[in-house]
Amino acid sequence: MSSAQNSSVSAASPSPPSAEAASAVAPTDVSSSASVPFSDAYPAIVPGGYLCLAWVMKGKRVLIVGGGPVAAGRLVNVKDADAHVTVICPSSGLNGEMKYRLARGEIDTYHDRLFGGEQELDLDLEGENEDETDKSTTAQAGSVLPPIRYDLVLTATDDIELSRRICSWCRARRIPVNVADVPPECDFYFGSLIRRGPLQVMVSTGGKGPKIANQVRTRLERALPAELAEAITNVGALRARLRGIAPSPKQGPKRMRWMIDVCEKWTWTELAKMEEDDMDVVLSGWTEGKAVGFAECRRKRGTAGLGASVVSAGVSKLTGRCPITGDRSPWLAGLVGFGAGLGVAVGIAALRAAGSTSR
Repeated sequence: MSSAQNSSVSAASPSPPSAEAASAVAPTDVSSSASVPFSDAYPAIVPGGYLCLAWVMKGKRVLIVGGGPVAAGRLVNVKDADAHVTVICPSSGLNGEMKYRLARGEIDTYHDRLFGGEQELDLDLEGENEDETDKSTTAQAGSVLPPIRYDLVLTATDDIELSRRICSWCRARRIPVNVADVPPECDFYFGSLIRRGPLQVMVSTGGKGPKIANQVRTRLERALPAELAEAITNVGALRARLRGIAPSPKQGPKRMRWMIDVCEKWTWTELAKMEEDDMDVVLSGWTEGKAVGFAECRRKRGTAGLGASVVSAGVSKLTGRCPITGDRSPWLAGLVGFGAGLGVAVGIAALRAAGSTSR
């Protein structure tokens, strides 16, 4: 090897890191962390839970193996999230709801047959129609893993052995999988859901007590006012308009604080009644850093004013539900009972007075 070659090799060879550089990237020693006293200033770490996410599934490819009631429920879950769904199940195994969904075109791809094996999960790059292939599924083409056809796999079949094999194949490909009613073979769980327009609430017991999760969901659902979906929709519209007025990322914290103040000044019932003209008035307070409440907003518009706000709040108190138990407010029943009792008492007094007069 020539001296020129030697010099080029030595120039290209990396020099060993200095002691300072090595210490800069060395991991922090946490062996003494147990001696740090607990602080109420921060939430405690409680292991054993599950990560609850609002997973963006729009355009993602989901495979459902099965056609019974559980598969139908899974189908609704993922279609509500705008996923592209493929169902593999013989037509003889489809229940009434799955047949209905298929007839309405709510199943994007349907294969009237049994699951064909491991190769069902792999993407045939030569045979696939490029227009129908999600780009996210081909991103792994140059990796060690085979290119995958699906982003999510759900099995809901009575064939437990097949479900276990599908689970194993999916995990080998790092595809999230859920095997119905077999918690150890689930990378995630479906919870009991409440859906009110843009509002979604999930109750989960981690697969331990589905019926209890359903009971909790029912109690929570009873406690939610009917107008909540409209209130959230209007808040979303107000936020969008505010972002148009103050689009700078630097204004983000100020926008958030102002929106919090507005939501605290308006009740859900009032937010549900928010109109475009109301938004104009509310947004006029942005430059002053002021959150305009419902009463002031309507007063400025020259409509309902404070009196209507008080009446609205009073009616809500009388006819609403308890936010904790979901039970009807006792005020209305109490007032009716009081009025009835007072009426009876007055009637008895009047009869007695009439009797004493006749004597």
